[in-house]
Order: sequence, then structure tokens, then C-alpha cells
Amino acid sequence: GTIVLPLAISFYTFQQIAFLVDAHQGKVKDTSFIHYCLFVTFFPQLIAGPIVHHADVIPQFEKGDAFTIRLENLWVGLAIFVIGLYKKIIFADGIAVYADSVFAGALQNPTFFEAWGGTLAYSFQIYFDFSGYSDMAIGLARVFGVRLPLNFHSPYKALNIIEFWRRWHMTLSRFLRDYLYFPLGGSRKGWPRRYANLMTVMLLGGLWHGAGWAFVIWGGLHGLYLVINHAWQALRRALGHDLSISTAWGRGLSRGLTFLAVVVAWTFFRGESWQGSLA
Repeated sequence: GTIVLPLAISFYTFQQIAFLVDAHQGKVKDTSFIHYCLFVTFFPQLIAGPIVHHADVIPQFEKGDAFTIRLENLWVGLAIFVIGLYKKIIFADGIAVYADSVFAGALQNPTFFEAWGGTLAYSFQIYFDFSGYSDMAIGLARVFGVRLPLNFHSPYKALNIIEFWRRWHMTLSRFLRDYLYFPLGGSRKGWPRRYANLMTVMLLGGLWHGAGWAFVIWGGLHGLYLVINHAWQALRRALGHDLSISTAWGRGLSRGLTFLAVVVAWTFFRGESWQGSLA
């Protein structure tokens, strides 16, 4: 049978894990129960993020400026909210028709161009969908005088996979880094352990999105991408290359290769099963 889970359980569970870990380590400064309850139930970002760290918002509650309606916050917040709403309704929902025609089976045995068109459509759909929801949450919170962290920063402009994860769902990346990657040892215990940690973190990141093999493969692919990216950078450093120096052609090729790798991984993320994604 189908397992019924509470709405948005993955988002607020991560927020509580971060709070409990930091409280255990003595990093939580404000122990007010009222502020904690407000942090847990603050509604704009609960459904689709950003994943808010307690250090982002609880200090704002302490200052007393939060929930004071100011004209500047009202206009700025509404502007951000409308941008997010436009992304979701016009772009994401408009593009979804083309993605669904391929992935939902409306097209039987799609051609090469139809399959890649659907995959590209989904790549942009999920970006505008997710970043639109994040913008709406950030804007709505700003109306109430609360500033939430940025969650997306032009991820498809990334020059490599490492940079992609610094731009895509930034609050999830921060959580996985601080509460999984670093506790596992990060890069402090040699390169084999570092690469194993990267794979472990990304596989768990895939499972966070859903319990299915398609999500595991998606996470595994991104883990493999990160391992290759870090290994390539380490090799270049060993050869004496200056990684801060690049050419326009090199940046263009890097950006295109990164985008292609991300799109290929999205195929498994969107597919109903890993067999369907391969098809």
C-alpha cells in the first residue's frame, strides 16, 4: 500500500535535525521556547524551502523588527513574490506540457529530438518551479520583515558540478555539507575517504528527494560527477596549473559540459523508473 507522510516532512525534519545537533553541541544561543516554536511553524518556506537554519531566523526574532509591517519590506517582498509566482505559473507550468508529453507517456517511442526536447524542457521546468517557490517564500517572509536565505543563484551558469551545487538549492547543499559531509570526515582523512564521503552524501541526498531507484541513480550520478570534478582539479593543481586562469572558450566548454551532465541526471530524476529513464 501507499505510505502517507505529512506534508513537507523532509524540509522541517532537516531544520529540526540542524537545531538539535547544534543545541547538543552548545551552538544555540537563543533557547526561548516561543522563538523555537515560531521557527518551527514559520509558514512561508515550510512546503518547498528554503531549508532555513535556526541561525538565519531566530536572531531576527530576538531583535524585534520581525513582524513589524514596513512599507519598504512590503513592496520588496511583494515584488519578489510576484517574480516567483511568474516563474511558477508562466515558465514552469508552461514548459511542463512539453516535458510531460515525453515522460508521462503521451508520446509513444519518441524520436531522438523529441526525447532530448522533453529532457531539456524538464530541466528548465524544475528550475523555474523550485526557484519560483523559493522566491515566493522569500518574498512572503520579507513582507513580514523576515529575511530568508537565497536558495538559487543561476545554477545553469555554473562552470563545473562543484559550482553547480553552490548555486542549486543552496540551503540543501549547506545542510548536507554541515551535517553529513563534515561529520563523516569531509576531506580531512585523505582522498579515498573524501570521495567515499561525497558519494555517500549525494546518494543520501537522492533518497531525500524520494524513495526510489531513480532518485538513488540521480544522487549517485551527481556523486560521481563531484568525485571526477574534485579529482580533475587535484590533478591540475599537481601539474602546477593555476585554476583561477581560464579562457572564454574554456569557460564556454566547461559550462556546456556541466549543463549536459546535469540534464542527463535529470532524466533519471524525472523518469517514473530507471528503466523508463533509460528508454
